Amino acid sequence: MCGRYSLICIDDLGNRFRIFNPMLGARSKFNIAPGTRQPVIVQGAGGRELLTMQWGLVPHWTKNLKTAHPIINARAESLAEKPSFSSLVKTKRCLVPASGFFEWKHEGARKQPFYLHLPDQPLFAFAGLYDEWHDPAGAIVATYTIITTGPNALVTPIHNRMPVILSPVHEEQWLAGGPPDAGQLGEMLAPYPAEKMAMHPVSPLVNTPSADDERVIRPVVSLNGPYTQ
Repeated sequence: MCGRYSLICIDDLGNRFRIFNPMLGARSKFNIAPGTRQPVIVQGAGGRELLTMQWGLVPHWTKNLKTAHPIINARAESLAEKPSFSSLVKTKRCLVPASGFFEWKHEGARKQPFYLHLPDQPLFAFAGLYDEWHDPAGAIVATYTIITTGPNALVTPIHNRMPVILSPVHEEQWLAGGPPDAGQLGEMLAPYPAEKMAMHPVSPLVNTPSADDERVIRPVVSLNGPYTQ
């Protein structure tokens, strides 16, 4: 599962993802929660486009937006089987820019949050899917979900799922026009190499969505003593 992530130094989005309409001057987000509007990259007719969408997929066939249950994560293993995702894999794939993500581990009577990131890549991309819901008046609500896969060796001790982090090569393939075949999907949506990642425990402050500054990603001492990775 991926329930919180960060996007830091977003002035670099244009160069990193080769887009010409980056959100220059926009504030970094240290504690992104479901239901908020965030940058998403799609392949448009004229090239890559940076759009703002709401995190929590609402399929276009949803009858009533007020009673919808937004989907924040989609399991890689069942994308082809779920009606909410099968058609989107063919035509509505997106990149979700990020700098890191959070997972929680049971330690004693509480959950200890951890921050996971790529030390050599301050910006990377999750594999995502998006859809557009149209209300009767013609307004469009664009939403996205983050794809998850099984954990790598780093994540396994704290959680049984992790978001799909795409390599730069797989970013190109994920946004390419045609629908990927089963073999391509399996390769692109595999767990990211553990040796290229790092993690550390962080403050429970991240549990509060309104806490959105660098304090939520600072290393702390876990309940079981100092932690290094």
